[in-house]
Amino acid sequence: MTIRNEFKVHMLNEEGMSKAVGIADGFSHLLTGLELICGADGREMALVRTKLQEAAFYAKRAMAEKPENQRL
Repeated sequence: MTIRNEFKVHMLNEEGMSKAVGIADGFSHLLTGLELICGADGREMALVRTKLQEAAFYAKRAMAEKPENQRL
């Protein structure tokens, strides 16, 4: 059976890894800033944290699917 594109693992090259780190850094800065404004505790901030983790995952996946970021 062939693995469908939706479920393939993408091995990143150096440029892709650098972009993944940049994405993680951007989301980290955003969350830290929001915690300074809103506080780090509470149900709503737990949801913010979870949704940002989800958004970061999809941003990294979108980047990883581009051939120029993949290891051949």
